[in-house]
Amino acid sequence: MTMPLCPRRSPPGDPESQQRSKRRSAVRAGACAIAALPLAARASFLPPAMVDTAATYLAWFIIFVVPIGGVVVFWLVHILPEKAAEKRHHPQKDAITVLCLLSLVFGGLLWPLAWLWAYTKPIGYRAAYGTDKHDEFFVTMGERAKAGQLTSEELAHLREEIDGVAAQRPLGPELREARDKVDAALARVGTVAPAAVKTSAGAE
Repeated sequence: MTMPLCPRRSPPGDPESQQRSKRRSAVRAGACAIAALPLAARASFLPPAMVDTAATYLAWFIIFVVPIGGVVVFWLVHILPEKAAEKRHHPQKDAITVLCLLSLVFGGLLWPLAWLWAYTKPIGYRAAYGTDKHDEFFVTMGERAKAGQLTSEELAHLREEIDGVAAQRPLGPELREARDKVDAALARVGTVAPAAVKTSAGAE
């Protein structure tokens, strides 16, 4: 007995075929109705009112705080060469400060030059003026000498530095005062100032 190659189809008027067709139509209609329903979509887990409030605060933060913070950071970065020159007692720190201010005007183009200048050893300045330190260095060290915070070796070296400056140019009032404080500190520790030693040696 041979099997039919195709399944037997129900005649068009068959009740079973009509029921299947009705079920398929009902399923299609239900699917279309579900797809047509509006779905409530939310982009955030927060309530809409809270989302609006957060967006408002964020907008104010971006408009006011971010630009001010950017300016402050830009300023702090630009004064780094000036701070480095002050820490190293660079004799030309005033010129470095001016260069940092000019760099602000020119959009930061001069900032690398100021940075390199702050960390450059001022050999030419020492040859011309007898020291590679700013005058404020000697004023500060004079105060430390007066407070007794320096050893006799440090005092003697500081006195020689001041003498080197005096050999190249006249001392200002602040440097003369610092020299007097160093001499007083040397007298307290019982050490003769280098200038006095040279004077006595020349007299002999």
